[in-house]
Amino acid sequence: MDNRNGSQAIWLITSVAPIRICDNGGWTDTWFAQYGAVFNIAVSPHVEVQIQVRPHIPGQERIIIHAENYGDRYAISASQAHWSRHPLLEAAIARMGVPERLAIEVTIYSAVPSGCSTGTSAAVAVALIGALDCLTPGRMSLHEVAYTAHAVEVEMLKQQSGIQDQLCSAYGGINYIEITQYPHAIVSPIHVPDPIWWELERRLLLIYLGKTHSSSQVHEKVIAELQDEGPDCKRLQDLRLTAAKSRDAVYAGDFAALGRAMNENTEAQGRLHPDLISQDAQRVIQIAKEHGAIGWKVNGAGGEGGSLTILCSASSPAKRELIRAIEAANPLYQNIPIHLSREGLRVWQYPVRHHEE
Repeated sequence: MDNRNGSQAIWLITSVAPIRICDNGGWTDTWFAQYGAVFNIAVSPHVEVQIQVRPHIPGQERIIIHAENYGDRYAISASQAHWSRHPLLEAAIARMGVPERLAIEVTIYSAVPSGCSTGTSAAVAVALIGALDCLTPGRMSLHEVAYTAHAVEVEMLKQQSGIQDQLCSAYGGINYIEITQYPHAIVSPIHVPDPIWWELERRLLLIYLGKTHSSSQVHEKVIAELQDEGPDCKRLQDLRLTAAKSRDAVYAGDFAALGRAMNENTEAQGRLHPDLISQDAQRVIQIAKEHGAIGWKVNGAGGEGGSLTILCSASSPAKRELIRAIEAANPLYQNIPIHLSREGLRVWQYPVRHHEE
């Protein structure tokens, strides 16, 4: 890593990964469902990870984490076995390892609010693992990156996590994901003509409800009930069916059918537990109905906080009026501008000259 003049060179590794919306069939990509099907859509704003790489100088800090959204910058040990300040970041670095000859500073940034229920933590893990993969010979496949990100959350941090968020972030695009036997899954990208892609992008809204989403006793209660009922129970089957309906609707460019699938999924989420569709979500759904929207999906597992995906009508003025009405209803409600992300994880390296530091 030395330049021609013999001085120490600096390299930047940058990676970006999209978040996920409209996860119809979610809850069926879990250990208690055992098998399932999920339709989801990768969108920007992306999570960005940037790693500044230098040769390690003995006596100096070797691994620094800069969690930019939190204004938090601190050093960690490569050998530490306990994680506290930002466990996901620290565990992912421990999982991947850093060659002893190198020193790194890892900066992580997301333009999406924390706890938005859009798979942001999965996107962080995917982007970070993809970037760290550049520090050693060989490259992981997108599937391997997704499974490693999932293992960090489930095996190392002992969290509840399905597999669809990580796969969507790694692959990007619009996907139909078949979970054959948890966590093993087959990703089938949905390719459509540009006019369908553009129209879908124009119609979609991501509405943040202004409160951080986190797992709760409601989720634990639902998981316990579903585990007792078994993977073939009707409540899980109702969710599985919406994934294929969504896939077929997008292939056909049938947005009314996609909206019905989204609504069926949200209703099925409510049958898991009524509190999974919060009062804020119900209020936004009612406003969406009044302004001609044709579909709404509570993102992620549901519950307090988080966000909704809304599928608007064909009218652009009606869409803009809907945004105004939602944001006027509560100062916490926020439209987050999104674009469909054709690509998933992207990683590249670039040498930094001294005058650019």
